[in-house]
Amino acid sequence: MFNPSREQVRGFLAEAWRKRCEGLPATPLETMAADIAALHPEYHALLAGGKDALSREWTPEQGETNPFLHLSLHLAIGEQLAIDQPPGIRAIFERLAARHGDRHAALHDILECLGETVWRAQRDNAPPDGAAYLACLKRAAGVS
Repeated sequence: MFNPSREQVRGFLAEAWRKRCEGLPATPLETMAADIAALHPEYHALLAGGKDALSREWTPEQGETNPFLHLSLHLAIGEQLAIDQPPGIRAIFERLAARHGDRHAALHDILECLGETVWRAQRDNAPPDGAAYLACLKRAAGVS
């Protein structure tokens, strides 16, 4: 099972963005990460900022979103959509995208549900609750 450290995840995202900016060849996963980073210009300077930027802490008390967590959740959602897992997520995404008229906004709806699911699992020291995640997605999309 692949379980990268925080530093590895941050380094991967920064390297994927560097390769995009420099026009270098990238793996399919790096391309996916760079595509996601491209949707978030507010993170470009951070991704290009070197070791100091990569080691920064983001806490709820600061009221800021951790950009590396945000991008990582986007990557997870991209993988979920690619394999339609949990079953039905792709149809829910398409419904959200149609409602918003914007695929990125639809991704953010899903991201909210995934973030809540991960947070609850960490808080409860339990595996993520797939049924609760799917129920949140359905509520977001207005699906019964």
